[in-house]
Amino acid sequence: MRAIARWCIQHRLVAVLLWLLALGGTTAGAAVAGSAYTNNYDVPGTEAGRAASLLQHGFPGQGGDSDVIVWHTDHGTVRAASVEQRMTGMLHQVAELPGVASVAGPYGPEGAGHISEDGHTAYADVTFERPVEDIPKSQAQAVVDTAKGAATGDLQVELGGSAIGLTEAPTSHVSEIVGVAVAAVVLFVAFGSFAASLLPIATALVSVGIAAAGITLLGHVMTVADFAPMLGVLIGLGVGIDYALFIVTRHRKGLRRGLSVEEAARNAVATTGRAVVFAGATVCIALLGMLILRLNFLNGVAIAAALTVMLTVAASVTLLPALLSFIGMRALGRRERSRLAEHGPEPELPTGFAARWSAFVERHPKLLAAVAAVVMLVLALPTFSLHLGTSDQGNDPATSTTRQAYDLLADGFGPGVNGPLTLVAGLDGADDRVAMEALPQVLRATDGVASVSPVTYNGSGDTAVITVVPESSPQSKATSDLVHRLRDDVLPAAEQGTSLDVHVGGVTAGYDDFAAVIIGKLPLFVGIVITLGCVLLLLAFRSIGIPVKAALMNIAAVAGAFGVVVAIFQWGWGSEVLGLGSGGPIEPFLPVIMVSVLFGLSMDYQVFLVSRMYEEWLETGDNRRAVRVGLAETSRVINSAAVIMISVFLAFVLSGDRVIAMFGIGLAAAVALDAFVLRTLLVPALMHMLGGANWWLPRWLDRRLPRISIEPPDGEHATIPSQCASDPDQQLVR
Repeated sequence: MRAIARWCIQHRLVAVLLWLLALGGTTAGAAVAGSAYTNNYDVPGTEAGRAASLLQHGFPGQGGDSDVIVWHTDHGTVRAASVEQRMTGMLHQVAELPGVASVAGPYGPEGAGHISEDGHTAYADVTFERPVEDIPKSQAQAVVDTAKGAATGDLQVELGGSAIGLTEAPTSHVSEIVGVAVAAVVLFVAFGSFAASLLPIATALVSVGIAAAGITLLGHVMTVADFAPMLGVLIGLGVGIDYALFIVTRHRKGLRRGLSVEEAARNAVATTGRAVVFAGATVCIALLGMLILRLNFLNGVAIAAALTVMLTVAASVTLLPALLSFIGMRALGRRERSRLAEHGPEPELPTGFAARWSAFVERHPKLLAAVAAVVMLVLALPTFSLHLGTSDQGNDPATSTTRQAYDLLADGFGPGVNGPLTLVAGLDGADDRVAMEALPQVLRATDGVASVSPVTYNGSGDTAVITVVPESSPQSKATSDLVHRLRDDVLPAAEQGTSLDVHVGGVTAGYDDFAAVIIGKLPLFVGIVITLGCVLLLLAFRSIGIPVKAALMNIAAVAGAFGVVVAIFQWGWGSEVLGLGSGGPIEPFLPVIMVSVLFGLSMDYQVFLVSRMYEEWLETGDNRRAVRVGLAETSRVINSAAVIMISVFLAFVLSGDRVIAMFGIGLAAAVALDAFVLRTLLVPALMHMLGGANWWLPRWLDRRLPRISIEPPDGEHATIPSQCASDPDQQLVR
């Protein structure tokens, strides 16, 4: 690491230009190639997956995205001549727009079911030529503008569907700007130097910019979800600024000790830089752990996020030292430079609130541990009611056209019309066809079914489709229960005595199957991630207790964060106030991705906190002193890093995207609990209670383990006067 830092400092202009060239090249490549994101939740081998495959094979012309135009009037009915004439003309205009394959309105012979019983609401189906991932936003916007142009004071026109949702996707970068601005303020307060506060932000922005462009290019070679770039930016800004913060903090300490700019930068990279690499590696391992689930949808997200973290780590240990050498002594504030010039290097003793807090924890470990445990338990309670499922446009903000279209359809036609189930079967012989013809009558008598369409056959007659509208909404547990009832009871009875095999597909069925696959693999995934993290900590700190406590703390942080997410997004506590729509189920993929990210981020603070304690333990063999000094010297920088990361994560609530907001609030809650409750309260309290057992390792295992060092001492702590060791209050508080 020292050699890398030396090269980057000696060739600082080349190092900076190489990073800028990489940023410009990848950005240009992404602009030329364009994006190719896709949200494909299909899991091969599941019931919904087989239904989708049969439907695509039997009805190849139905591959385009299907959306709706809904209109409603409180005065008169939608059958009124003036309304019919106005809306028919609008539908003809929509049908002529580029990218629109067909429009099926309610005023033709087959459109009776598209008008509500009270006559106040009607809708038309708009089918695009291509699936949603291939539809330009401009085409969807043209449909919205044309349809909205037919609205009057007495006639409300709204639109819904996946393509229409593209027009409401956030296009501004307000969330990123706000997050970076808050981080800049925190850094300036922490450093007192404008130049030093800019470096972590500059390093993070360059690495995240390259990563974002790289993710765009990655979408052309594998399945990458449309939220992956935003998730990458969210993670990259958080960890990138934090990693640079740790290194700049060590660099500034070196300058205050009288080291030259070049030596201080080399020393910071060789010590804290190694801890950054180790912490980044744990994050990447946790993220890439998603690959063991073998789900294409998650593979792209895992690689995209891991790529972002790797680039932030690389920038922190190469670009940052080059920038540090450019600003020279301006990494210190003006007062610090004056004091250094006047008095020379002085011993740095932990003082202030951090020192007093560390001593307080040492005096009351049992009480504080109990308080922290109660706080974590209370916050984790909502996790037990976690419901995975589809959050649809019914969870959009109340002012959006997609939400209003959803509500109009639900009020006029019943909630199930927003998420019908699709029953698909391959036919082999007359017996199958007879059984299929009898199936609609059986379905109409099934509890939870609102309506059933006639059987539709493809041109060759070997594939049949029935549309079932549930009585409940797509995200309702009652709809999931209906799916299971159809699969387990109704359809097997109807298929008996034939070769007919009917598969249940549709939005709710697909999400339920996706969630079932994830839940089935989640224990293995979590077990592997925890095991790998424990092995890394075992090698680094040569202790059984440290990895075990880290695993328990990580689980506690994840449970507490999920409790917050459930309360806000599932129970709806404040979600409307935040502009995130009404409460609804949690996305099936959220637990896996959040567990990966949270385990990685939790490990970061464990590494930075315990590495300083471990260093003191090796020097003195005194556990109380090791924990006290380690907490006093690292808590301030950990808390500053946490405030920055929380600010960045919470800023992404402003994106208006429900999924990204879930990640932002969940990650912010996890970091807050991890930094302010676990690492600076519960962990040191437990370590005081366990004493020397914290560092116990069987001798036979000690002989067999390879020896690695995360953050080797650089001698700066030797300046602490030895006479202070006997009195903790003298040492830590002035």
